[in-house]
Amino acid sequence: MKESVQTALDQIRPMLQRDGGDVELVDVEGGIVKVRLQGACKGCPMSQMTLKNGIEKHLKQEVPGVDSVESVE
Repeated sequence: MKESVQTALDQIRPMLQRDGGDVELVDVEGGIVKVRLQGACKGCPMSQMTLKNGIEKHLKQEVPGVDSVESVE
């Protein structure tokens, strides 16, 4: 599952990088994906919206078994 999640993150990475941000896969535990937001995404007031409405939504569509995405430091 971790490889599938990484592939799906790579698909949306250009969108994040356009705005000066990025995302790093930290771990996958069961259906919970843990990521670290980087660059402009780190500390951005809209980061939770990006995390839930962007990253989590995309991963749920692309990778069966993903339940949620959490940001870790």
